[in-house]
Order: sequence, then C-alpha cells, then structure tokens
Amino acid sequence: MTTDLSELETLTFEEAEPGIGILRINRPHRLNSQTVRMFHEYLAAGRALRDSGLRALIVTGTGERAFCAGFDLDEIHVITEMGVREFLKFQETATGGIQSIRHLPFPVIAAIHGPATGGGLALALACDIRLAASTLKMSAAFVKVGLSIGELGTSFNLTRLVGPAHAAEIGYTARVVEAEEALRIGLVNHVVPAEQLLDEAMAMARRIAQNSPGGVRMSKRAIQRNTEIGSYEAALELENRGQALLTRTDDMPEALAAFKEKRLPEFTGR
Repeated sequence: MTTDLSELETLTFEEAEPGIGILRINRPHRLNSQTVRMFHEYLAAGRALRDSGLRALIVTGTGERAFCAGFDLDEIHVITEMGVREFLKFQETATGGIQSIRHLPFPVIAAIHGPATGGGLALALACDIRLAASTLKMSAAFVKVGLSIGELGTSFNLTRLVGPAHAAEIGYTARVVEAEEALRIGLVNHVVPAEQLLDEAMAMARRIAQNSPGGVRMSKRAIQRNTEIGSYEAALELENRGQALLTRTDDMPEALAAFKEKRLPEFTGR
C-alpha cells in the first residue's frame, strides 16, 4: 500500500500488517479531543484510505487515557465566534469528516478505551464494530453545552444501534454509559480488559481479512444502505444486485473449490 498520510498532525496512520491499518487520534495530552483541524484530517484520511486496498481499519486513541473526549473546549470560542454561514460550512466539514470514515468500503473497527464523548461518541458510532475496554465511558453530552444530539450523525446512528428509547434517554440526560451497560444495550460488541484491547481488535481484523474482499465490501454496503432505506423490497433489490455481481468475481469459484478440496481459499479481490 502506498497511501501517504505523513502530513497529518492530529491523527496518525500505520499499516500494522498487510491489509490492516490503524488510525489513531493523536492528542493524548488533551484526552484526544477534537479540533477544527482534526475534522479536516478525518476527511483527508478517509479519502486517502478509500482506495488503499486495506481489508480492515482500526480506529483508536493514542495513549492509555481516552479514545476521544469530544471537541476541545479550549477551541470552543472558534465556533461561537462564527457567523451562521461560516458555522454551517464548518458543520458540513465536520460531518463530512465523520462520514468519510463511515463510508470507507472496508470494515472499520473502533477500539475504545476511556472517554468516548460528544464527537468522540459520533466517531465510534460511525465505525462498523465497536470493541470496548472495561474503562469505557460514553456520553452524548451535547445538551450540556447548549447543542442537541442531532450532531455529527449521532441521532441517526445511535437510534439505529440501540433503539429510540435508549437513544432518547442517553441524549436527553447526557449521562455517562459505562462498559457493562454499553454491552447490554448493544452500544458495543464486546468488552475486554484494557491491556488486551488492541490485540482483540487486531484479531478481529485478521478474521475479517481472511474472507473474500469483495464479499466483505458488498456486505458492508448492504448493511449500511439497508439501514437507510424504507422498504423490504428495496433491501432485496440491493442484495440481489450485490450477489449477482459477486458471482462474476474470481473469488467465488475459488471459495467453492477450496471448500470441496478442504483447504483455505486464496482470495485475490479480483
């Protein structure tokens, strides 16, 4: 992979293994809180990684204290001083950055430790799978700073993940959801000891990377799109097209041959 993200300042990227990348939020001195620049860098990273050939991406926070503690309140004056049009432009940049991570064509795994609040929660929700350390503390704290849960896709993603009743309580009270509850209501997939978090995320990424690249990508597309459409018939139409396309790839006959020959398939993504 030749993706160059060397100019990032608030994020870092490395290809930990062939086909598996790690994108880290890199402001540990500020609990990995977000800045105006960081939202621009989400967008830059999403664009650069989209055609990188990765099979899976892990998103996590640098250091041991936090995943991402939301927007850095030391920069909040920048937002309050904007006019309406300027703020709308910033909001579109911020949401575009989160969206570029959500719309990556391969699975994105959030490895979450400590606080994931406000915009940090929105980033975690934009990932496909959430693994949490036992230190997890999630909060949609927007109402505490005079905003609403209608921020960075949170109202959309949270409601579809845990249902409208849980989303309403979390959003209206701005209370903290810790690891055990997050697991119980489906906000995270698994909870592991903090020292095992990245290892567990890597193990899951490897399991994903063992499968057909086209099949995994089409599965992600089907899951995401079918949360956004309004009918069963439209869902079937999308699924049917995806399956028809996959039968034209080299990987499907290879998988069938490997099954018959009792060996592991050698997927090429072609």
